[in-house]
Amino acid sequence: MNAPPPVTDDIALFLDFDGTLVEIARTPDAVEASRATIACLEGLVAHLGGALAIVSGRPIREIDHYLAPLRLPCAGLHGLETRLHPDKDVERAPVGPEIEALKAALAGSGLLGRGVSIEDKGPAIAVHYRIAPDCEEAVVEVMQAAVAELPDLHLVRGKMVVEAKPAFRDKGWAVGTFMDLSPFRGRTPVFVGDDVTDEDGIRAAEAVGGFGVKVGTAESLARFRISDVKGVRDWLALGLPAKAQARTQNS
Repeated sequence: MNAPPPVTDDIALFLDFDGTLVEIARTPDAVEASRATIACLEGLVAHLGGALAIVSGRPIREIDHYLAPLRLPCAGLHGLETRLHPDKDVERAPVGPEIEALKAALAGSGLLGRGVSIEDKGPAIAVHYRIAPDCEEAVVEVMQAAVAELPDLHLVRGKMVVEAKPAFRDKGWAVGTFMDLSPFRGRTPVFVGDDVTDEDGIRAAEAVGGFGVKVGTAESLARFRISDVKGVRDWLALGLPAKAQARTQNS
């Protein structure tokens, strides 16, 4: 793999969550962020002057829960939620009528109760089938048929999940929004992620002179790769000053 250069203090760092900072779990609520990972992020925030943000498909409240007591700039739900500064409130895109129509279509689809679960994210809906992989084709067909009648919604395929969301925001939009603001402005953006939805963030970073880091072996626009979640944490820790590295290793 083409390993990325070390984290330096002049970058703006954008990190996906599931599959990047934490291992993907059997269900969305079964993930766990290690104390070492949280300590590493805390050290990087200081090292980068605050220019570190989480950009995830999860709601921001879940990111806060798993990374507590750390509170970071975040874009959740692929940009449908934003907290542009750690001390600000979360801003949410409005929930359109299309989402309610999709919920009704899924309720009558016959998919539920077969290991398929719906995650209601407010302005977006995710359908998970990790514990029922044989239902993948049925999930995709139902979602495609429903969204065909709801042109304001856009389907996003992830790892064992299909998500429907408004098309006007994505992870690339989130990167661009942060890069217009201090302390991100004027820095070199670096986006790290493992999934298809992270390609928008990688593309946005590379468009303005930064680069992407793909976690895993899937096809990607990224110039650099890291093999797994442990590799991400090891790479992030290498960018810390020596004293901060020692604190992380002792966590």
